Amino acid sequence: MNIILLGPPGAGKGTQAKRLVEERNMVQLSTGDMLREARTSGTEMGKKVAAVMDAGNLVTDEIVIGLIREKLEQGAEGGFIFDGFPRTLAQADALGELLAEMNQTLDAVIELQVDDEVLVGRIVGRAAEAAAAGQPVRADDNEDALRVRLTAYYKQTSPLIGYYHAKGELKSVDGLASMDDVAKSIADILG
Repeated sequence: MNIILLGPPGAGKGTQAKRLVEERNMVQLSTGDMLREARTSGTEMGKKVAAVMDAGNLVTDEIVIGLIREKLEQGAEGGFIFDGFPRTLAQADALGELLAEMNQTLDAVIELQVDDEVLVGRIVGRAAEAAAAGQPVRADDNEDALRVRLTAYYKQTSPLIGYYHAKGELKSVDGLASMDDVAKSIADILG
């Protein structure tokens, strides 16, 4: 089973992906993690990634698709969770072509729907509680940075919601429900 989790920053995609990994033996494909891993791998693809990143450039879609291809070729008992990819319509097309080429399917695209104002309040409040307790806080878990991240999400990634809806692949869950309720909603979709 291959799925995509969509939703704005802070919607809980990482938390739900972690649960799916633990409960369904899926493999989470986080583009950030894959790039960091490739950079230090010593493989040909890793050398390309390192050269691009060391030059301060953005890694191309072709490189990211190449990394995803490598992971898909390795296989995973429970399937894959695409986390942070695709972010654009071009990437969605490329992923669809790759899956078709490898005789694999995209089984579900799950959008974690959230109200932006509630989300901002939740994340900023959570960061304040963590800071008061002396726990580490993400540098971008403040209102201004979060709004910048939300704007980038809506500009780049939200068109994917319409794209996958038109293909009949999009399912939505309430991302502001409790973690357990979100997990149950996702489990109901996946069957």
